Amino acid sequence: MNVHYSPTLFTRHNRPLHTLWLESQAWFCAHELGRMTGRFFDEHCIRKLDPDQHRTVQLLRYGQYGETTMVSESGAYTLLAHHHIPENRHLRHWLTHEVVAVLRDGQDSALEDLPRLGRMCWPGGHTASLLYWQSEPWVRMRDMPVVMAAEVPVVVPERRKLSWKACAQRALRLHGVGD
Repeated sequence: MNVHYSPTLFTRHNRPLHTLWLESQAWFCAHELGRMTGRFFDEHCIRKLDPDQHRTVQLLRYGQYGETTMVSESGAYTLLAHHHIPENRHLRHWLTHEVVAVLRDGQDSALEDLPRLGRMCWPGGHTASLLYWQSEPWVRMRDMPVVMAAEVPVVVPERRKLSWKACAQRALRLHGVGD
């Protein structure tokens, strides 16, 4: 099956970056991402990534469909960390806060009716996984004890303050001194 993709184009410092939103994650053109880092991401660099962090797709670039190596968001961050230069911090920030955010926001209306995972957190470290579906949160049955325990208010006993003399006497008694 040969699927053709039409990308979303972003520009940073007059350099293009063709991106896709596939399978609920952002994908970036490896060649163009490499140009933005000042490094050519060839097959040797791409082989360092895990198999799920890169793929080849038929992508519409400059009016023609052609085979293009794409790296996932995770793969992009791995390459940025592996080939570190100071500018990569700014590039990572731009990818995270602008490119991925725009791609994700563009999918919200299309994915409104699809189930998505979430997390519910309470003070004290209690967390439970949620499934948001049909505008309602759903909790797994096995997570219900966590949810129910979090609803019970936790009462913390008040500690009384001891004088320094009482603390010293208590410490001496605990260590068996002064009996």
